Amino acid sequence: MAMDRKLLLLAPALALGGCVLMEPKEDPNAARLDELERRMQAIERVMQNQSLVNMTQQVAAVERQSDEMQGRVESLEHNSETTADRQRQLYADLDARIQELESSLTARNAVGVMEGGTLAPGQLPVPSGSDRDNYQAAFELLKDERYEQAGLAFEQFLVTYPDSELADNAQYWLAESHYVTQNFGRALAEFQAVIDTYPRSRKVPDALLKMGYCNYELKSWQDARGSLTRVQADYPETTAARLAGQRLKRMDEEGV
Repeated sequence: MAMDRKLLLLAPALALGGCVLMEPKEDPNAARLDELERRMQAIERVMQNQSLVNMTQQVAAVERQSDEMQGRVESLEHNSETTADRQRQLYADLDARIQELESSLTARNAVGVMEGGTLAPGQLPVPSGSDRDNYQAAFELLKDERYEQAGLAFEQFLVTYPDSELADNAQYWLAESHYVTQNFGRALAEFQAVIDTYPRSRKVPDALLKMGYCNYELKSWQDARGSLTRVQADYPETTAARLAGQRLKRMDEEGV
Protein backbone atom coordinates (compact mmCIF):
# COMPACT_ATOMS: atom_id res chain seq x y z
CA MET A 1 0.00 0.00 0.00
CA ALA A 2 2.82 2.38 0.87
CA MET A 3 4.59 1.60 -2.40
CA ASP A 4 1.47 2.21 -4.40
CA ARG A 5 0.98 5.55 -2.67
CA LYS A 6 4.55 6.71 -3.62
CA LEU A 7 4.01 5.74 -7.19
CA LEU A 8 0.83 7.73 -7.27
CA LEU A 9 2.66 10.78 -5.91
CA LEU A 10 5.51 10.48 -8.45
CA ALA A 11 3.23 10.06 -11.45
CA PRO A 12 2.35 13.77 -11.88
CA ALA A 13 6.01 14.80 -11.48
CA LEU A 14 7.14 12.30 -14.11
CA ALA A 15 4.42 13.49 -16.39
CA LEU A 16 5.55 17.14 -15.97
CA GLY A 17 9.18 16.21 -16.44
CA GLY A 18 8.39 14.48 -19.68
CA CYS A 19 6.68 17.62 -20.98
CA VAL A 20 9.73 19.73 -20.22
CA LEU A 21 12.32 17.42 -21.69
CA MET A 22 10.51 16.53 -24.97
CA GLU A 23 10.91 19.02 -27.85
CA PRO A 24 8.07 19.33 -30.33
CA LYS A 25 8.87 18.17 -33.84
CA GLU A 26 9.12 21.05 -36.54
CA ASP A 27 6.49 20.90 -39.21
CA PRO A 28 8.40 20.36 -42.53
CA ASN A 29 5.61 21.88 -44.57
CA ALA A 30 5.65 25.07 -42.51
CA ALA A 31 9.44 25.34 -42.84
CA ARG A 32 9.23 24.89 -46.59
CA LEU A 33 6.56 27.55 -46.83
CA ASP A 34 8.76 29.95 -44.83
CA GLU A 35 11.69 29.27 -47.14
CA LEU A 36 9.56 29.85 -50.20
CA GLU A 37 8.27 33.08 -48.68
CA ARG A 38 11.81 34.35 -48.05
CA ARG A 39 12.88 33.48 -51.58
CA MET A 40 9.84 35.18 -53.02
CA GLN A 41 10.56 38.33 -51.02
CA ALA A 42 14.17 38.27 -52.18
CA ILE A 43 13.08 37.94 -55.81
CA GLU A 44 10.58 40.79 -55.41
CA ARG A 45 13.30 43.01 -53.94
CA VAL A 46 15.60 42.24 -56.88
CA MET A 47 12.82 42.93 -59.35
CA GLN A 48 11.97 46.17 -57.62
CA ASN A 49 15.62 47.23 -57.67
CA GLN A 50 15.90 46.28 -61.35
CA SER A 51 12.78 48.29 -62.14
CA LEU A 52 14.29 51.31 -60.41
CA VAL A 53 17.50 50.88 -62.41
CA ASN A 54 15.54 50.64 -65.65
CA MET A 55 13.48 53.66 -64.78
CA THR A 56 16.62 55.63 -63.87
CA GLN A 57 18.23 54.67 -67.16
CA GLN A 58 15.11 55.63 -69.06
CA VAL A 59 14.92 58.99 -67.29
CA ALA A 60 18.61 59.62 -68.05
CA ALA A 61 18.04 58.72 -71.71
CA VAL A 62 15.08 61.10 -71.91
CA GLU A 63 17.13 63.86 -70.29
CA ARG A 64 19.95 63.30 -72.81
CA GLN A 65 17.50 63.46 -75.68
CA SER A 66 16.01 66.63 -74.21
CA ASP A 67 19.48 68.20 -73.92
CA GLU A 68 20.27 67.23 -77.50
CA MET A 69 17.02 68.71 -78.74
CA GLN A 70 17.64 71.89 -76.75
CA GLY A 71 21.12 72.11 -78.24
CA ARG A 72 19.72 71.69 -81.73
CA VAL A 73 17.09 74.34 -81.12
CA GLU A 74 19.70 76.77 -79.79
CA SER A 75 21.96 76.01 -82.75
CA LEU A 76 19.13 76.62 -85.18
CA GLU A 77 18.23 79.87 -83.42
CA HIS A 78 21.87 81.00 -83.56
CA ASN A 79 22.18 80.07 -87.22
CA SER A 80 18.96 81.87 -87.95
CA GLU A 81 20.15 85.02 -86.17
CA THR A 82 23.54 84.81 -87.89
CA THR A 83 21.90 84.40 -91.28
CA ALA A 84 19.62 87.35 -90.61
CA ASP A 85 22.60 89.49 -89.53
CA ARG A 86 24.50 88.52 -92.66
CA GLN A 87 21.53 89.34 -94.82
CA ARG A 88 21.13 92.73 -93.15
CA GLN A 89 24.84 93.41 -93.63
CA LEU A 90 24.67 92.36 -97.26
CA TYR A 91 21.66 94.59 -97.81
CA ALA A 92 23.43 97.50 -96.11
CA ASP A 93 26.61 96.96 -98.15
CA LEU A 94 24.62 96.62 -101.36
CA ASP A 95 22.64 99.76 -100.58
CA ALA A 96 25.84 101.69 -99.84
CA ARG A 97 27.42 100.50 -103.09
CA ILE A 98 24.31 101.42 -105.06
CA GLN A 99 24.28 104.89 -103.51
CA GLU A 100 27.97 105.29 -104.29
CA LEU A 101 27.43 104.21 -107.89
CA GLU A 102 24.44 106.53 -108.20
CA SER A 103 26.47 109.44 -106.84
CA SER A 104 29.36 108.64 -109.14
CA LEU A 105 27.02 108.37 -112.13
CA THR A 106 25.37 111.66 -111.24
CA ALA A 107 28.77 113.28 -110.87
CA ARG A 108 30.00 111.93 -114.19
CA ASN A 109 26.83 113.08 -115.89
CA ALA A 110 27.32 116.53 -114.41
CA VAL A 111 30.93 116.61 -115.60
CA GLY A 112 29.79 115.40 -119.00
CA VAL A 113 27.28 118.23 -119.26
CA MET A 114 30.02 120.69 -118.36
CA GLU A 115 32.39 119.43 -121.07
CA GLY A 116 33.33 122.39 -123.20
CA GLY A 117 31.76 124.78 -120.69
CA THR A 118 32.84 126.39 -117.48
CA LEU A 119 31.67 126.35 -113.89
CA ALA A 120 30.86 129.86 -112.77
CA PRO A 121 31.78 131.02 -109.24
CA GLY A 122 28.94 130.25 -106.86
CA GLN A 123 27.65 127.42 -109.06
CA LEU A 124 27.37 123.83 -107.92
CA PRO A 125 28.21 121.03 -110.38
CA VAL A 126 24.92 119.30 -109.46
CA PRO A 127 22.54 122.07 -108.32
CA SER A 128 19.70 119.67 -107.51
CA GLY A 129 21.97 117.02 -105.99
CA SER A 130 23.00 116.23 -102.44
CA ASP A 131 26.24 117.18 -100.73
CA ARG A 132 27.67 113.77 -101.67
CA ASP A 133 26.64 114.22 -105.31
CA ASN A 134 28.36 117.60 -105.51
CA TYR A 135 31.45 116.40 -103.65
CA GLN A 136 31.78 113.48 -106.06
CA ALA A 137 31.29 115.77 -109.05
CA ALA A 138 34.01 118.13 -107.82
CA PHE A 139 36.32 115.20 -107.22
CA GLU A 140 35.68 113.89 -110.74
CA LEU A 141 36.72 117.29 -112.09
CA LEU A 142 39.93 117.04 -110.08
CA LYS A 143 40.66 113.54 -111.41
CA ASP A 144 40.02 114.79 -114.94
CA GLU A 145 42.70 117.45 -114.28
CA ARG A 146 40.20 120.24 -114.65
CA TYR A 147 41.74 121.91 -111.65
CA GLU A 148 40.27 125.39 -111.95
CA GLN A 149 36.71 124.09 -112.15
CA ALA A 150 37.43 121.56 -109.42
CA GLY A 151 38.62 124.38 -107.16
CA LEU A 152 35.48 126.41 -107.87
CA ALA A 153 33.32 123.34 -107.21
CA PHE A 154 34.97 122.63 -103.87
CA GLU A 155 34.74 126.29 -102.87
CA GLN A 156 31.01 126.36 -103.54
CA PHE A 157 30.59 123.00 -101.82
CA LEU A 158 32.07 124.47 -98.61
CA VAL A 159 29.78 127.49 -98.87
CA THR A 160 26.67 125.39 -99.49
CA TYR A 161 27.42 122.47 -97.17
CA PRO A 162 29.62 123.79 -94.34
CA ASP A 163 28.39 121.12 -91.92
CA SER A 164 28.75 118.17 -94.28
CA GLU A 165 30.78 115.22 -93.06
CA LEU A 166 32.75 115.62 -96.30
CA ALA A 167 33.69 119.24 -95.61
CA ASP A 168 37.21 118.45 -94.35
CA ASN A 169 37.93 116.37 -97.45
CA ALA A 170 36.56 119.14 -99.67
CA GLN A 171 38.83 121.67 -97.97
CA TYR A 172 41.85 119.43 -98.50
CA TRP A 173 41.12 118.86 -102.20
CA LEU A 174 40.49 122.55 -102.68
CA ALA A 175 44.02 123.13 -101.40
CA GLU A 176 45.30 120.32 -103.62
CA SER A 177 43.73 121.90 -106.72
CA HIS A 178 45.94 124.95 -106.09
CA TYR A 179 49.03 122.90 -105.23
CA VAL A 180 49.00 120.92 -108.49
CA THR A 181 48.73 124.17 -110.47
CA GLN A 182 51.79 125.44 -108.53
CA ASN A 183 49.85 128.20 -106.83
CA PHE A 184 51.82 127.41 -103.67
CA GLY A 185 50.91 130.54 -101.72
CA ARG A 186 47.16 129.93 -102.08
CA ALA A 187 47.62 126.19 -101.52
CA LEU A 188 49.54 126.87 -98.29
CA ALA A 189 46.66 128.95 -96.92
CA GLU A 190 44.08 126.33 -97.86
CA PHE A 191 46.09 123.48 -96.29
CA GLN A 192 46.40 125.60 -93.12
CA ALA A 193 42.59 125.91 -93.15
CA VAL A 194 42.32 122.12 -92.99
CA ILE A 195 44.35 122.11 -89.75
CA ASP A 196 42.64 125.13 -88.21
CA THR A 197 39.04 124.27 -89.13
CA TYR A 198 39.15 120.46 -88.88
CA PRO A 199 41.85 119.63 -86.31
CA ARG A 200 40.53 116.07 -85.82
CA SER A 201 40.30 115.26 -89.50
CA ARG A 202 42.24 112.34 -90.91
CA LYS A 203 43.48 114.79 -93.54
CA VAL A 204 45.55 116.78 -91.03
CA PRO A 205 48.79 114.74 -91.43
CA ASP A 206 48.58 115.06 -95.24
CA ALA A 207 47.80 118.78 -94.97
CA LEU A 208 50.88 119.29 -92.77
CA LEU A 209 53.01 117.36 -95.25
CA LYS A 210 51.76 119.49 -98.15
CA MET A 211 52.42 122.65 -96.15
CA GLY A 212 56.01 121.47 -95.86
CA TYR A 213 56.09 120.90 -99.62
CA CYS A 214 54.60 124.34 -100.30
CA ASN A 215 57.15 126.04 -98.08
CA TYR A 216 59.89 124.05 -99.75
CA GLU A 217 58.75 125.33 -103.16
CA LEU A 218 58.54 128.85 -101.74
CA LYS A 219 62.07 128.36 -100.36
CA SER A 220 60.85 128.96 -96.82
CA TRP A 221 63.27 126.36 -95.53
CA GLN A 222 62.70 126.88 -91.81
CA ASP A 223 58.90 126.73 -92.16
CA ALA A 224 59.21 123.67 -94.40
CA ARG A 225 61.33 121.86 -91.79
CA GLY A 226 58.89 122.90 -89.06
CA SER A 227 55.88 121.36 -90.84
CA LEU A 228 57.73 118.20 -91.89
CA THR A 229 59.19 117.65 -88.43
CA ARG A 230 55.76 118.13 -86.86
CA VAL A 231 54.34 115.42 -89.12
CA GLN A 232 57.01 113.00 -87.90
CA ALA A 233 56.49 113.94 -84.26
CA ASP A 234 52.68 114.00 -84.15
CA TYR A 235 51.86 111.26 -86.65
CA PRO A 236 54.86 108.89 -86.60
CA GLU A 237 53.14 105.78 -87.96
CA THR A 238 51.62 107.36 -91.07
CA THR A 239 52.56 107.47 -94.72
CA ALA A 240 52.75 111.25 -94.38
CA ALA A 241 55.48 110.87 -91.73
CA ARG A 242 57.49 108.57 -94.02
CA LEU A 243 57.22 111.04 -96.91
CA ALA A 244 58.15 113.91 -94.57
CA GLY A 245 61.31 112.02 -93.59
CA GLN A 246 62.21 111.57 -97.26
CA ARG A 247 61.80 115.30 -97.96
CA LEU A 248 63.86 116.23 -94.89
CA LYS A 249 66.61 113.89 -96.06
CA ARG A 250 66.50 115.53 -99.46
CA MET A 251 66.79 118.95 -97.84
CA ASP A 252 69.80 117.75 -95.85
CA GLU A 253 71.45 116.54 -99.04
CA GLU A 254 70.69 119.86 -100.71
CA GLY A 255 72.00 121.76 -97.70
CA VAL A 256 68.84 123.82 -97.26
